[in-house]
Amino acid sequence: MIGSDRNLCVEGSAVSKRIKEYGNLVVELHIIVFATRKHLRLLKIENSKLKISNNVWVYPTNSFSRWFYLRDAVTLSKKIVYENKFIRGKSVITTQDPFECGWTGLKIKKWWRLPLEVQLHTDPFSPYFTGFQNRVRQFFARTVLAKADGIRVVSESLKLKAKSLKLGAEISVLPIYVDREKIENSHVTSDLHTRYPWRFILLAVSRLAPEKNLSLAIKILASVRKKFPDTGLVIVGSGSEENRLKVLVKKLKLEDAVAFVGWQNDLASFYKTANAFIQTSLFEGYGLSLVEAGLSGLPVLTTPVGIAQELKHGEDAYIYPHNHPELFVEGIIALIENNQERENLKINLQKTLELRLLSKEAYMAKIRGGWESIATKV
Repeated sequence: MIGSDRNLCVEGSAVSKRIKEYGNLVVELHIIVFATRKHLRLLKIENSKLKISNNVWVYPTNSFSRWFYLRDAVTLSKKIVYENKFIRGKSVITTQDPFECGWTGLKIKKWWRLPLEVQLHTDPFSPYFTGFQNRVRQFFARTVLAKADGIRVVSESLKLKAKSLKLGAEISVLPIYVDREKIENSHVTSDLHTRYPWRFILLAVSRLAPEKNLSLAIKILASVRKKFPDTGLVIVGSGSEENRLKVLVKKLKLEDAVAFVGWQNDLASFYKTANAFIQTSLFEGYGLSLVEAGLSGLPVLTTPVGIAQELKHGEDAYIYPHNHPELFVEGIIALIENNQERENLKINLQKTLELRLLSKEAYMAKIRGGWESIATKV
């Protein structure tokens, strides 16, 4: 497995626990993680090989800089396959994206003639997937997806877009696993309404990245407050856009109406004590935070991205295009003024998500089944 989530190296992290469960599906699981030497110093990781369970090993690339990720990952991969005597027909390379990870996987596929599964969690086909780095990634994706032996996507909309490329590999849909019972039964440890003076609280949970388009949420709030000045916005997350967003907040004189709280481990208290969830992304592969919000009982306003494209507007959620902020404003005002409408959206979305989500047993069985099928494609 080739990925970039460095929390795998952190004992007790959520991703570390999840990967250990994947280890139960196979004889051995070897994971390469893109990481610079600086990352490892910050994480206080000194070993180049970490054994996190009886049959799961993690190998940080320990690169001098991110520009050496591909070279170092390929070198590590060749060594791992050779030293552990991978058997053709019983082994699979799986990459957590079709970009840098996928390119590495493709090199190993060619070198050792092992089948390659590529996972697709974001939407590289979106017209908003822009910028030099993303253009390079689109090139990687086209090449890698064309030569993959299996492709796993997180939504039906992504499957349709991938199928339009007329790829040779079978495309399967497996949404990100969400522990429904854990979310619905989680306890509130603090109430946003005791922390902030606002009567109606909007919640956004997201990386602070350009494609998340959180400036739109801030502008929408400014318009809503013209009629309901006791409305506020809590933004959970961190990222490169934080300073720019704070400048916008100051420009719109919303310093007392927007709270940046950084990334939080206890999201239950945010989801369960806010009044509505807002997602303004330009593109999403899935939309995990939307699902978590819906299961927590929050009415949702969102752009038509990721799983939102499979929901019904006005029944499961309010779904509006990003270039019509006035519709978001009208939707929020409708929710403020109509308690019953909030309740209807909440109940409908919870029911829809509960029907769509897989149990952990079914989810793991699908992953194992996919790997077993792809392994034979030598």
